Amino acid sequence: MSFSQEKQKAAVFSICSNTFLITSKFVDGVLTNSVSIISEAVHSFTDLLASIIAFISVKKSSEPADLEHQYGHGKYEDLSGFAEGALIILAAVYILYESIEKILTHKIDYIDSFAGIVVMSISIILNIFVSKYLFKTAKKTDSMALFADAEHLRTDILTSLGVLASLILIKVTGIKILDPLTAILVALLILKTGYKLCSETIANLLDTSLPESEKEIVQNIIDSYCKNKIFEVNQLKTRKSGPERLIEFTIIVSKDLTVEKSHQLCDEIEIDIKRQLKNAKVTIHTEPCNGSCSRCNLKRFCN
Repeated sequence: MSFSQEKQKAAVFSICSNTFLITSKFVDGVLTNSVSIISEAVHSFTDLLASIIAFISVKKSSEPADLEHQYGHGKYEDLSGFAEGALIILAAVYILYESIEKILTHKIDYIDSFAGIVVMSISIILNIFVSKYLFKTAKKTDSMALFADAEHLRTDILTSLGVLASLILIKVTGIKILDPLTAILVALLILKTGYKLCSETIANLLDTSLPESEKEIVQNIIDSYCKNKIFEVNQLKTRKSGPERLIEFTIIVSKDLTVEKSHQLCDEIEIDIKRQLKNAKVTIHTEPCNGSCSRCNLKRFCN
């Protein structure tokens, strides 16, 4: 099975899971009159939208480059991640509004916490399984869209645990205001996740360079060739587009090196980088030494 097929399979699985959870949480929330459960239903609805967006984006991002998108379609995954982050933030704002209104108007009626406890327990177990599967597939395929979807579900697990705890406390103590207070806590956790997702995807959309750890790997590989094959390296640039790591730089070589030998050297460097960084696309420009190189013995190599 190709990476593209694996990503699409994971996205479809997430869609099915979230559809089931939305239905069960919403029905249970209405029947039990629990704003925290309804807030979880809203959260799961954003999870469903995120899963649909993820499915569309991983399918689109796997398409080959064309005349209009000559660098491929990898940015669709980054755009998807940003949309998912925005959906999380909107859901959090809605939950905050509903919860604060409940507290201010004292509209906290009967809450059947037992039914809620059952539904939230099922939700936690199912989301643990699905999120692990999504994280595993996202890591294997380096998919930002699936990673964002998995982050969605991981947040859902944490918030569901909070709601479950409040329902148990309501069952034991009878203090109903714990329900909207828990919903507010849920909303704040959701806001944090939404902000994190939006920040990461915006960085990719704005072509922010790769993490320092990955740039260090590239630099170390290049440096290993500087002893006797490369005189100097200039203009190292990196960025990420969806799952692809785009790396480009210029190497200064001996003016006596043939075009064929220069090409072979670039191939060697490219292979070494791809061994250590998956989904790397490397572009190398070669220039002959003009006598101004700073890192090598020019008299020995250039005269």
